[in-house]
Amino acid sequence: MGADQVREVVIKVEGLTAAFDDRTILENVSFEVYKGEVFGILGGSGSGKTVLVRHIIGLYEPAAGRVFIEGQEVAAAQGDARLALLRRLGVMYQLGALFGSMTLLENVSLPLEEYTELPAEAIELVARLKLKLVGLEGFEHLMPSELSGGMQKRAAIARAMALDPAILFLDEPSSGLDPVTAADFDQTVLRLAQTLGITVVVVTHDLASTFTICDRVIMLHKQKKGIIAEGDPHELREKSDNPLVRHFFNREPEAETA
Repeated sequence: MGADQVREVVIKVEGLTAAFDDRTILENVSFEVYKGEVFGILGGSGSGKTVLVRHIIGLYEPAAGRVFIEGQEVAAAQGDARLALLRRLGVMYQLGALFGSMTLLENVSLPLEEYTELPAEAIELVARLKLKLVGLEGFEHLMPSELSGGMQKRAAIARAMALDPAILFLDEPSSGLDPVTAADFDQTVLRLAQTLGITVVVVTHDLASTFTICDRVIMLHKQKKGIIAEGDPHELREKSDNPLVRHFFNREPEAETA
């Protein structure tokens, strides 16, 4: 049996249209994400990357089309079923979104306190384990303001993973990081994906990170209102016959159009 036949689909986006009032951001977008892969969502500013992810995780409802996570339609899930579905997802937002008045341990403990009935001792143990997983053992009692940007990002991942999600979403994870710190962060993401077998969806414009961690990507384009490329990022850079894709992956300016 070939590899394509055994891959399990964990996210299916089917004919998605994202619109606000009379403004359409994305139109008729379809793709699949497979279990255990690192999947990149790329595109220039305003192409709809973050809007797409917010539809996938249920923050926005599609104007048309459907989103399925592990076979369950997100928009149709209500009540306890919706909470159970959303607990399968972990999200790290672009700025980390750590609570500045709480220590790292308290930040990572918060989802466990909100969504589980674990005793305090167990919550602390799990939170410590998550911080250790991202290389922050020994920093549990520091405040976010006492950390470097890279450490804050790793702490945000630890919190996103507190409930053992099956799918981890990272929104511009290398934003604001210097190249060395970004490369170190990439290795953290790879290690988590490989050791835990989770699916990672990365929204990024960082090409160096894309080529390092992504198995497959889709590329969105603002004017096209959808996907203009899908596949292995290395192959898209070298072999795409679409000039828009080649310009993007080779960091070349787009040619002027009449």
